[in-house]
Amino acid sequence: MMMKLAYKSLMNRRTSVLLTLFSIVVSLSLLITVEHIRSQAKASFNRTVSSVDLIVGARTGQLNLLLYSVFRMGNATNNVNWDSYQAISGQRDVVWSIPMSLGDSHRGYRVLGTNKDYFEFYRYGDKRQLAFADGEAFNNPFGAVIGAEVAKALNYQVGKRIVLSHGIGQVSFTNHDNAPFEVVGVLEPTGTPVDRTVHVSLAGIEAVHMPPSRLKALQQAVAEGRDIDVEPATITAFMLGLKSKMSIFKIQRAINNYKQEPLMAVLPGIALVELWSLISSVENILRVISLCVFVSAILGLTTMLLSSMQERQKEIAVLRAIGAGPVVLFVLIQLEALLVTAAAIGMSLALVWAVFYGASDLLASHYGIFVSTQILSSAQLVQLAAALGVTALVALIPAISAYRKALHAGLGQQ
Repeated sequence: MMMKLAYKSLMNRRTSVLLTLFSIVVSLSLLITVEHIRSQAKASFNRTVSSVDLIVGARTGQLNLLLYSVFRMGNATNNVNWDSYQAISGQRDVVWSIPMSLGDSHRGYRVLGTNKDYFEFYRYGDKRQLAFADGEAFNNPFGAVIGAEVAKALNYQVGKRIVLSHGIGQVSFTNHDNAPFEVVGVLEPTGTPVDRTVHVSLAGIEAVHMPPSRLKALQQAVAEGRDIDVEPATITAFMLGLKSKMSIFKIQRAINNYKQEPLMAVLPGIALVELWSLISSVENILRVISLCVFVSAILGLTTMLLSSMQERQKEIAVLRAIGAGPVVLFVLIQLEALLVTAAAIGMSLALVWAVFYGASDLLASHYGIFVSTQILSSAQLVQLAAALGVTALVALIPAISAYRKALHAGLGQQ
């Protein structure tokens, strides 16, 4: 009965109610969207690399090692000897290893020298393996596999010949023109730094830095289809996959105490959490902005209820005449406010879900951003419950006003 009465009362003032409802829908949609994108961004960030037990490089800071090995940002303080890499990766607790050599670029995109194990064992997201949109992994020193963003931005396809440049700048004055590479594969979008990377073999990285005579001999051997065995003297870093989680700390301690050269092994999960904590202020700012917008909309709801009190004197008088007490009027005002907010919550959820559902494929295919359409989470439910709580709280002002007026009217009649 009270619910029907509250609905009818709102319909009598549909214009102002619809305007208030619209403002709350906009604010709640912003709140839900910000929270969803924030949680998805954090989850995506923490899943930039998965199934990698240790990342090993020259002794430096934990975040620096993570930045240049995973995010292709910055430079290593030193390289790792190839002999050290082979000795560590050959231990019985190590299942697989991925060598990584950085330092060159192509039109502003970082070049990563590695081997085929990279495409077999590297994981991102929920342990997803790298997949090819076109082509395959390199089979000779002069093959290149490019990420989805590189292919889209530079309009590259399989068969395109490219030239690497020394250094990591957008513009380089030292190009390796005498050792061109051919694009043999394009990776599917991952939403990770892989999309912005040009992958070549370790032999290819060595080849571009060879003397001309030796480079020509290597190119001749490749053209004739002969097996090539080119080992680098050093690499930038490498990733390890171990047999069991129990052996992680044992291997990490052994690497950190490695006597042949100063090395450092980090757990990528812990380093990612530490890195996210440094940029978490951004998500807090987004939360504060969306909360401020929501609070302003709720204050608009309160203003609407208060301004309608004068218009509702006849309605209140009729309700008093049929026996409605001050408590009934108090509950009626509260129900009206909660109905408006509940309707806004439902409409906001539907709107945000529709936007993410319609845009998810576009974001994944064009930008490599993977956003789940599952917008309801424990954090979202807490926020929406808090929205109802705030509504009930601010609606106390007009509800108490109606209660007092009804109480005074009742005392006057006595």
